[in-house]
Amino acid sequence: MTLNIKIEYLGHKGEGVAHIDGERIFVPFALPGEDISLTREGERGTLVDVLTPSADRQAPFCPHYGACGGCQLQHMAPEAYRAFKIGLVETPLMQAGIDAKVQKFVDAGGAGRRRATLHARKDAAGYMRLRSHDLLDLDACPILVPALKPAPDIARAIGAMIGPSDVSFTATNTGLDVSVRSAVKGLKGDRLIALGNRFHLARLAFNGEMLFLSQMPRITMGRGDVELPVSSFLQATSEAEQVLADYVTSAVGKAKSVADLFCGVGPFALRLAEKSTVFAADSDKPAVAALDKAVRYARGLKAVTAKTRDLFREPLTRFELNYDAVVLDPPRAGAEAQVKEIAASKLKHVVMIACDAKSFARDAAILVKAGFVLSDLVAVDQFTWSTHIEIAATFRRQVA
Repeated sequence: MTLNIKIEYLGHKGEGVAHIDGERIFVPFALPGEDISLTREGERGTLVDVLTPSADRQAPFCPHYGACGGCQLQHMAPEAYRAFKIGLVETPLMQAGIDAKVQKFVDAGGAGRRRATLHARKDAAGYMRLRSHDLLDLDACPILVPALKPAPDIARAIGAMIGPSDVSFTATNTGLDVSVRSAVKGLKGDRLIALGNRFHLARLAFNGEMLFLSQMPRITMGRGDVELPVSSFLQATSEAEQVLADYVTSAVGKAKSVADLFCGVGPFALRLAEKSTVFAADSDKPAVAALDKAVRYARGLKAVTAKTRDLFREPLTRFELNYDAVVLDPPRAGAEAQVKEIAASKLKHVVMIACDAKSFARDAAILVKAGFVLSDLVAVDQFTWSTHIEIAATFRRQVA
């Protein structure tokens, strides 16, 4: 049965929210103030027609939008889109008792995403359909960098050869780095080796094991040239990496010694080391090794000490935090254990990069309670047209 309702506001997943008989209904692709028709299944609504469109509505640029589950916000005009993304940062902070406003919003989409994971089957490859486990077969994805244009064809060839699998792509300086994961039993990964030559890949890995290598995948970071480990984390766009690195180096300022915690392969450490001595730590052993190697071959850097350390289970203690500044760039879970040690230490200067607004707000509240003041709050939008946002912020401890 089709129902007519008015959308009241947006939820944090970018869905329009309305009430029917006192129950909230979430409707993708609907905007506040719009009169729409929908079909309902529990709390889920499916948009049938927009009867009265919002002035904030625009035409999506991707022909797959609405069917593909990859993007959620292409129907939203720039001003409304920007306001929604800023709200994703400010609302959790407000709920945590912190009155802080985003001072700058940065579009860091750049030339497109340099990383993507496509799902492959025997006869198709692409992203999952909206609210579904069904696969949408893609011919192209316009939010990816041009170098990833062949990704759907490569994923289809892999799916046709080995069946259900996830195929991750990274565009690097030396070509495409492809990592395949499959739970199908009895497969021999060496069947994939021929595809490395066929598609001129830099590297091809299967379930974490390298099968094919023509050139080591490399990314330039500051004065360093990093050889990426298999399935290594990398910011989604090169533009975002540069924006965040510029923020970090500027916020650290003249600090002579810096701890770069959750350092990954070193996008910050390699740039910070141009002016400061750096202690870098992360639980990802291959990433730390890649950073260490890049440091050894780079010129003009100050000393960088790179260590493998699980900062969730073994954060730097308050007695170890003898640095002029600390940079934190944790995964989505945040850095609660490390932040508690920072709060109990004498450290006065923290620069935090975060990819989850809720865990960021929790960690920020711990620092604020310990006497730090949050400033220079920036929203960095690299996952354009999605409901993800990167956050950059500086914390300085007030001196009594």
